[in-house]
Amino acid sequence: MGNRGMEDLIPLVNKLQDAFSSIGQACNLDLPQIAVVGGQSAGKSSVLENFVGRDFLPRGSGIVTRRPLVLQLISATAEWAEFLHCKGKKFTDFDEVRQEIEAETDRVTGANKGISPVPINLRVYSPHVLNLTLIDLPGITKVPVGDQPVDIEQQIRDMIMQFITRESCLILAVTPANCDLANSDALKLAKDVDPQGMRTIGVITKLDLMDEGTDAREILENKLLPLRRGYIGVVNRSQKDIDGKKDIKAAMEAERKFFLTHSSYRHMAEKMGTPRLQRVLNEQLTNHIRDTLPAFRSKLQSQLLALDKEAEEYRGYRPDDPSRKTKQLLQMVQQFSVDFEKRIEGSGDQVDTVELSGGAKINRIFHERFPFELVKMECDEKEMRREISYAIKNIHGIRTGLFTPDMAFEAIVKKQVIKLKGPCVKCVDMVIQELINTVRQCSNKLESFPMLREETERIVTSHIRDRESRAKDQVLLLIDIQLSYINTNHEDFIGFANAQQRSSQANKSQSSAVNQVIRKGWLTINNISIMKGGAKEYWFVLTAESFSWFKDDEVSRAAICFYNDNGSNHS
Repeated sequence: MGNRGMEDLIPLVNKLQDAFSSIGQACNLDLPQIAVVGGQSAGKSSVLENFVGRDFLPRGSGIVTRRPLVLQLISATAEWAEFLHCKGKKFTDFDEVRQEIEAETDRVTGANKGISPVPINLRVYSPHVLNLTLIDLPGITKVPVGDQPVDIEQQIRDMIMQFITRESCLILAVTPANCDLANSDALKLAKDVDPQGMRTIGVITKLDLMDEGTDAREILENKLLPLRRGYIGVVNRSQKDIDGKKDIKAAMEAERKFFLTHSSYRHMAEKMGTPRLQRVLNEQLTNHIRDTLPAFRSKLQSQLLALDKEAEEYRGYRPDDPSRKTKQLLQMVQQFSVDFEKRIEGSGDQVDTVELSGGAKINRIFHERFPFELVKMECDEKEMRREISYAIKNIHGIRTGLFTPDMAFEAIVKKQVIKLKGPCVKCVDMVIQELINTVRQCSNKLESFPMLREETERIVTSHIRDRESRAKDQVLLLIDIQLSYINTNHEDFIGFANAQQRSSQANKSQSSAVNQVIRKGWLTINNISIMKGGAKEYWFVLTAESFSWFKDDEVSRAAICFYNDNGSNHS
């Protein structure tokens, strides 16, 4: 490939960038490019305007560059500019170029300092430029202004990282000379992604604004913080020069005079200045494209093969083939059904880590929300006692009774049971709403077919609403069943009979435990004066409460007594 071929590399890459931008797709081919990075007021805009030789960038407070600006410089015999979003329109007045950049920025980001990663493509043809493509990125800011979010610094950093993390991207790190190099935002970002300094080109601005007696000689000689591609110093117009419409050509002459006359820089004057920077960038970008071309070609071929394989499925495809349409329709509906089932069953391939949804939320409704609604039903005990008292008195009328009448009991119980209808119906409503939300989530895959999506949601939602009505009827029927008959014989119901039985069982078990036999057997008593005939054997029983002994004729009767008291024969 000869020199002419190398010169055509940059325009070729420009065409690829335009092609991706025109179809609204991000360029994922890692095209070789130069990204301009720097903090606010570092002088990035002035450097780019010096390249073009015209004032064309917006200026003001806050973030000037609020969207990435892809600036394509093309050497030509005439001078004009054109935007990719204004095809066919040539701008010869660069004040109009500035106005169009501001208008296009506001169309996407709003008029109050918002930012956006969507780039603006500007192409400038001029006899005063070399073929070069740069991406001007928003300046790093610390404090949000206007409508900017509180995390504006992190958002800008993330946007810059999208570009400079690519190995095919050269980094033009712009740092003002009156700022400590160790605190440079641009160099810090560049070092994070390019720790060896292989892709970074340093630009030192505002050399004329340094304090008297100081200079940036060690930086420009690449001794302080070395970069493989070195540093280039430039002197831009001051704000006073910009406000006074000082001619850029005059500013370039002043810049050259500064380097030639400054004692610290005149020995390297030929390696400093904006024209030198433009030539170096053109050379570096051309060489960078040449170095990355083999890997770029290999990646492009692999992607081409993958696309060919995908396109093979559609060879011979007839859009009007009814069988293919039917098959596609059935596949999408079937996928919708599978996705819905997975979201309810909990085996989906897309797990939401932000909030509960689908089956998990329904589970929570049943086990947390529904019990909570029931707990809120608990009435005041004092109020309950008052209602019971009134119910009993109203049932008795002029009579006085000894026992609680059944009618009063049922009136109180039914009043409490009927309160269950509210929480139960509310539970059904919450479940139905979650099912409808799940339907909408599953139908997102049908967004390419809006009519199919709308009809699918309508049919499934109608079916769910129909089942909702049936479910509520069934729930209310179950509550009505509970209201129609109160089973007082149930083992969990503590009525008069059950209470008496439980009390008897409790007393018996307590008596059994208290009167438990500790020991029993024969006891021989010797030499007792009150007993005639010497020694004699007695049957004894030792319990927790007493000690008893019996003569021979009393043993059988004692055994019967213990059997009846303790439920087993201890004799």
